[in-house]
Amino acid sequence: MTNTYTFDLHDKVTRTSVRFKNRYGIELAGDLYQPKNTIGKLAALPVSGAFGAVKEQTSGFYANELASRGFVALAFDNAFTGQSGGEVRNVASPDIFTEDYSAAVDFLGSLDIVDRNRIGVMAICGLSGMAITAAINDKRIKAVATASMYDMSRSISKGYADNYSLADRNKIRDYLAAQRWADVDAGNFATGPHEITFDENGDVLVTQGLPEIIPDFLKDNPVLTAFHHYYKTERGYHKRSVNSTGAWTATTPQAFFNFPLVTNVEEMDRPMLLIAGENAHSRYYSEDVAKAAGDIAELVIVPNADHVDLYDKVEKIPFDQLVSFFNQALS
Repeated sequence: MTNTYTFDLHDKVTRTSVRFKNRYGIELAGDLYQPKNTIGKLAALPVSGAFGAVKEQTSGFYANELASRGFVALAFDNAFTGQSGGEVRNVASPDIFTEDYSAAVDFLGSLDIVDRNRIGVMAICGLSGMAITAAINDKRIKAVATASMYDMSRSISKGYADNYSLADRNKIRDYLAAQRWADVDAGNFATGPHEITFDENGDVLVTQGLPEIIPDFLKDNPVLTAFHHYYKTERGYHKRSVNSTGAWTATTPQAFFNFPLVTNVEEMDRPMLLIAGENAHSRYYSEDVAKAAGDIAELVIVPNADHVDLYDKVEKIPFDQLVSFFNQALS
């Protein structure tokens, strides 16, 4: 492990820094992982996630492992994050993040080592909804797999387990409207929560990302604790990660209220593999998508695993099953 990456490079893999543009002209930064000593054209996989992570974290971890098993894998930073271009920084867009996957396919398909007819996508956590959305409509993507899937539009606009009432949603809309005027008056873009919670009076609770230290009254919160143990400790910390060092722009939720993800998933006609932890708070996202997608989707529940275990716990991530899935789907 180095000061830059949260994992060690596999001795059977090479890693090269690359740049490519999406269709909006934003330059994206990626790390291209290739197996050593290969002959002929290979199957390829863009990899991104989690939402607020960078390519040196879990997406790179997956790309490194998948490359060691014979794939060309591209871990990349989404627009406005990490080492990728785009202004304003640390703003998220369901549309542009979906486009980033197709742009990664563009780039991989331009490489001599890649077979254009054997490109899938791999996504972790909050980039999974964008990956599935890209795959539904970009027929160049022959298969999609997700780990600890999140639908960020659903989560941000409807709350955890769809628990927002209409009154809650309108409070958030009022908060975002006021915040836009505040940004106009200040001449810059404030940061704030991307998933809104409410205080004891029912008012929007304005927070600034993960706390450096978990307060005593929140130490029994398994979700917060799991994220904190990854992003705020040596295990997963990275200085360019939004989740490790800061917060998204405060008006980021507005785009996710505007634009749903994973629409028309019932029209998806290529294989899909959804992996979720048995104890993951996010498990219902994978279950709901698998049900909606029908026979083309396979749901794998990992025993005794939570959401963040599937970021980097190699003993819990079913890589053998992932490799088998992609080998068959991209044959």
